[in-house]
Amino acid sequence: MPIDPYILLLLGTVGLAALFPARGTGADVASGASTAAIAFLFFLYGARLSTREALDGLRHWRLHGTVLACTFVIFPLLGLAARGLVPVFLTQPLYQGLLFLTLVPSTIQSSIAFTSIARGNVPAAICAGSFSSLVGIVVTPLLAAALLGNSGGGFSADSLVKIVLQLLVPFLAGQVLRRWIGGFVARHKKVLGLVDRGSILLVVYTAFSEGMVQGIWHQVSPVRLGGLLVVEALLLAVMLALTWYGAKALRFDREDRIAIQFAGSKKSLASGLPMASVLFGAHASLAVLPLMLFHQMQLMVCAVIAKRRSRDHLDEDEDVTASASAAPSRNAVGTGTRSR
Repeated sequence: MPIDPYILLLLGTVGLAALFPARGTGADVASGASTAAIAFLFFLYGARLSTREALDGLRHWRLHGTVLACTFVIFPLLGLAARGLVPVFLTQPLYQGLLFLTLVPSTIQSSIAFTSIARGNVPAAICAGSFSSLVGIVVTPLLAAALLGNSGGGFSADSLVKIVLQLLVPFLAGQVLRRWIGGFVARHKKVLGLVDRGSILLVVYTAFSEGMVQGIWHQVSPVRLGGLLVVEALLLAVMLALTWYGAKALRFDREDRIAIQFAGSKKSLASGLPMASVLFGAHASLAVLPLMLFHQMQLMVCAVIAKRRSRDHLDEDEDVTASASAAPSRNAVGTGTRSR
């Protein structure tokens, strides 16, 4: 099963923040750089994302409605249900992080990749991921305001203003300028991708540095982390089952079911980390920990499922080919018998 190299970089960044947290003037500089990096990230998201393609996908409205319902309705309901696990399995801060991860939008790149490997409806996965990202820019902060409130550790009404200024405004600016800079962004996709990831690493370093200075890591023990992993494994298993069998009950074909399963059961680390930094402030380190763990878990599990779906498809193709080749033989035998 794959281990995302970027997760290793994220963990290395967490370790760096634990050993050498930013303090004093360094913390102020890191915080300012992190704020600028978040704004630039969402500017790039806006410049890359084709609104027309996402909206054109609405012609397949049943599929996209199903994915959105999984992402922004069923996931949050399961997150709310997990409240009953506090304090036996989860501490309150870890639960807040778990609830937050259920609110962030779906992924784009990995959903497309796994749908392609499993031989599913790739165009639908592209549109579903893109539309989820568009909706999440607005819906995730609103859900966080409604479900987390001031208990999010630094979350307040001011956070909505920060969301607008740091996330929504740069995103809309990228959308407006996409007409002129979209080609440049597409041509330099790899370089800008490195900028993306570097910016997220800076956000993680700043968040975990603040957590170290605040001393909030004393609230986490290995036993609590183990409990969190068990809860997240159950959450992922439930969503994978619901998206697959629920799509079957809704009479989607196999290709659409694959797209729904991979787009509807996953959460975006790239969108969630910057949002958590804005929403949770000094408590962002504990808030993003569940999302980081869930991200790696979903990659490992979905890689196995995608390969299995691909093998199932190949087996079906071989059965069809074998049946088609056997049919002429049977006809030939029948003809020969009649001729005698």
